[in-house]
Amino acid sequence: MKKLVLLPLLFFASVLFAQPKLPVIKATLKSVAIRDGDYLDKNAWNLSPKVRPDIFTADRTRKTKWVTFYTDIDSIRVKVRPGSVFDFVVLLNGKDSCYTRIVSAIPPKDLAKNSVAVNDTIPFTLTSFNAICVQAVINGTDTLKMHFDASAFDFRLTRDAVLKKTKLLSDQPDAVAGKTAPDYNKMNHVATLQMGNKVWSNPPLGTTKLTAHDMDGRFGWNLFEGKQVEIDYDRMLLIIHSSPPKDLKGYVRSKMGFARSFPYIKGTFAIAGKKYTGNFMMDTGSEGAIILDSAWVSEQNFPIDLKLIRSSILRDPRGVKYETRTVISPGFNINSFGLANIPTLLLPAKNPAGFPINFLGNDLLKRFNMILDFENDYVYLKPNKLMGVKYRESS
Repeated sequence: MKKLVLLPLLFFASVLFAQPKLPVIKATLKSVAIRDGDYLDKNAWNLSPKVRPDIFTADRTRKTKWVTFYTDIDSIRVKVRPGSVFDFVVLLNGKDSCYTRIVSAIPPKDLAKNSVAVNDTIPFTLTSFNAICVQAVINGTDTLKMHFDASAFDFRLTRDAVLKKTKLLSDQPDAVAGKTAPDYNKMNHVATLQMGNKVWSNPPLGTTKLTAHDMDGRFGWNLFEGKQVEIDYDRMLLIIHSSPPKDLKGYVRSKMGFARSFPYIKGTFAIAGKKYTGNFMMDTGSEGAIILDSAWVSEQNFPIDLKLIRSSILRDPRGVKYETRTVISPGFNINSFGLANIPTLLLPAKNPAGFPINFLGNDLLKRFNMILDFENDYVYLKPNKLMGVKYRESS
């Protein structure tokens, strides 16, 4: 019996020692700063000796870049390109080895990719709050309402939905009964998650406090990396293509950019003979039309004296007051398609993303059938039957 137990251990050890020696840097504190390309986050990472390996996914880009980890006493600089993986060790306080891995957000190309096009179809409904609502089934039993958000990542459920609508806390009966606080870090394993005829096996699932109105959760764009996501509002279908669709009649293509792994598209305002061009994250989870970043408004000298629809006063946790204003933008162009009289929210402070970026909400985006090509980084737009409907803020 002892020999049987030792055999796999000896095999693992032989594989480990056969690998090239991993680079080692030192640290005395768990906190690590990371420079990912041009972006430095001083509180990006906490060392965890128990996680092997602890994986850092670099921001998505098809260009080669450098990622640098800074401990309190040491650093390591790693070249990252699409599909790359790099392992190293951070030695914490001279005794705890923290096995760390830096991976590209773009996985290695699947050399065995099927040459036959395969499409997964996911029906959806468009809610009164402009959410792309999909029925999701977890582990074959729990049915939830999740919305697709092209400005979000992974699968996320609200804690209320986890507690009340799933069996993911069945191993915590006191929490389910309301006697103790649930530990959402110890949810039961998710074996399958199904939407339409698309099934994910062993998907990672976390919790969130932010979803579209009346939704149990959301799912993000990165679940479809390397594929094409078609959003057809005429037929109310999400179609996941394994290769670019061929019937593109009526679509206009533009390049899709990425900022901190968030996809964005360029758009241009036309106001009083002047043009104002910026980057716009595609927030299909937002019920609004356009949201403008305060820093961009200032840098562009964007006119703030446009026709006012409404204003409201918000207070932050310190009690400081901010005025939020929604105005009418007379003209906006996206992929050569012109739109008129669009409700536009002017943010009074930094936007939720934490870096300068504007947003297109689904009150605007729903007017176009879309193909988001996450293999070649293009956006295709074609006007649909919703082009002439009133905006929510204008109703």
